[in-house]
Amino acid sequence: MSAPVAQRHLPVLIGEVMDALAIAPGETHVDGTFGAGGYSRAMVAAGAIVYAFDRDPDAIAEGAPMVAESGGRLILVPDRFSRMDEALAARGVRAVDGVTLDIGVSSMQLDRAERGFSFQADGPLDMRMEQTGESAADWLNRADEAEIADVIYELGEEPKARRIARAIVAARPIARTGELAAIVRRATGHKPHEKKDPATRTFQAVRAHLNRELGELEDGLAAAERVLKPGGRLAVVTFQSLEDRIVKRFLRQRSGATPAGSRHRPDMPGATGPVPSFEDVAKPVRAGADELARNPRARSATLRVARRTASAPWSTPAEGSPS
Repeated sequence: MSAPVAQRHLPVLIGEVMDALAIAPGETHVDGTFGAGGYSRAMVAAGAIVYAFDRDPDAIAEGAPMVAESGGRLILVPDRFSRMDEALAARGVRAVDGVTLDIGVSSMQLDRAERGFSFQADGPLDMRMEQTGESAADWLNRADEAEIADVIYELGEEPKARRIARAIVAARPIARTGELAAIVRRATGHKPHEKKDPATRTFQAVRAHLNRELGELEDGLAAAERVLKPGGRLAVVTFQSLEDRIVKRFLRQRSGATPAGSRHRPDMPGATGPVPSFEDVAKPVRAGADELARNPRARSATLRVARRTASAPWSTPAEGSPS
């Protein structure tokens, strides 16, 4: 019998995240991406009251035993982390001491072929985090070639996106993860001995599009800004460059570190921007050799942390963020 998913799951950069949060007993924290509960478990053990969000019904259902073990200090919230301010307010919580986000697909989703997030084992082409609405197969079988190409290029950073989109349209209907992976490999001329599988970028792109992942990240950062107390800590772990770019830009702008005007875009005389809402923005942290040996998924992880100031939250999203 395999171990329960909560035991198999290895939270990435857990030590570094907990150091950054510096939890004092009795504090209130948000785990915006509950998944298999690794971060929430560590927060509760440190004495925090934790509101853990997840839009995946499987994660919420499988977290029930942890809720029972927590003595009332873990509260599961079946919602998107982009709505954390509204969901917390509905539960009588106006401000919190920390927000942690572990962005992207969870290990428990990747490991289950029936969810369709991975091509490591063949399964239905699904990819829906909330398990409602249009599936990946639905979208790939109805979208036109140009739309598919744009998504794969922009969200997968795939230079052969047009070739892949053409091959997908020619092969429709597509129903299985194995089918999509094979189509991508043929379209890109992938050889079996080549280490990096080109299907990875296409799967990432389709999943991100279907679940609006980058837009959710933007909205989640702004929601965290609204709910954090002065001195509250924000910790965000990302796994790919598009996500990290959004977090980096958000913290740079919100901390007042955006570059000054240039001859192409000069500062306006007497103009002042919003007061910085974050400070103590730390340098990005990546996994060390020991963690990489234990958990290969940590290879692409980047942790960024910052501390909330006492100023009002900004009213607009970070400029130039992709959606």
